[in-house]
Amino acid sequence: MKRPESDRTTRVTESDHKTHVPESDHKTHVPESDHKTRVTVLVALGANLVIAAAKGVGGLLSGSPALLSEAAHSVADSVNEVFLLAALRRSRRPPDARHPFGYGKERYFWSLLAAVGIFVVGGCFSFFQGFEALGSHEQQSHDGYTVGLIVLGVALLAEGASLVRALLQLRGEKGAARDPALRTVIAEDSTAVLGVVLAMAGMVLHMVTGDVVWEASASLGIGALLVYVAFRLGKDARDRLIGESADPGMRRGVEELLTSQEEIDNVAALFTMGLGLDSVLVAARIDLAPGIDSEEVERVAVRIKRAIAGSWPEAEHVFLDITNAPPRGGV
Repeated sequence: MKRPESDRTTRVTESDHKTHVPESDHKTHVPESDHKTRVTVLVALGANLVIAAAKGVGGLLSGSPALLSEAAHSVADSVNEVFLLAALRRSRRPPDARHPFGYGKERYFWSLLAAVGIFVVGGCFSFFQGFEALGSHEQQSHDGYTVGLIVLGVALLAEGASLVRALLQLRGEKGAARDPALRTVIAEDSTAVLGVVLAMAGMVLHMVTGDVVWEASASLGIGALLVYVAFRLGKDARDRLIGESADPGMRRGVEELLTSQEEIDNVAALFTMGLGLDSVLVAARIDLAPGIDSEEVERVAVRIKRAIAGSWPEAEHVFLDITNAPPRGGV
């Protein structure tokens, strides 16, 4: 085979370890991990709905800004868990003509909406309650604060139980840390536990000292906590939606596999991008050794792509671009 000219390339497209199946005939495989995450999200949703109602009633009866802030926090968490349930369902839809790489990134889109919900409904309302309490000069009654503290105590137990379940799933399931739905539940529940502690401390100090600044500070602290969590979750979702590369370990492994092939002179470029929770695109520009005919090129390409898919099952889409190029960094 003649070596390709410098301005021409030969492309060997996607690995044959996947066969396109029309959407109507494709049955979506739902991993066991998704079933566990769905249960975890449903547990958190049920707990937050009950807790939001209890906090809301308690906050209205007592007039406690910290308790009202926590009610807004629980409402935000409840809405977000609905988003996460949608993410679990929609991200597993099979590829189709319009979305040939599948819908895996839907998981990150709904996680981004959840982060926005935490910021707007939880964080902003908590700041509003805190500043309103600081600007109020009216003598506030402590009637209902005992009931409010009881409500927060029950909320602490419920949020703690939901957090323990999510942490157990994270610890016992390989790769669970990459699931944005599970990470969001853990972030929400952790923030909820800290928020309840802050609200309880603010209410108790308000009752003891008679100074509303303690409770207003608790509301502002809850708001700052929610804004920080929303920022971290939103940043992670944004990075995945833009197109983040695969794990560095996987990238190094793929490059080592390619360079170890005797038919490859050098790997001119290697690109990876996550397409979902367990789907990665791999594209490499490689320079083959001289003297390989066209039929051998195809056999080499198929063998290499099968080797990549065998070592990294998440590499669902593998593309090789055969080109005449000098080594990277060379002349």
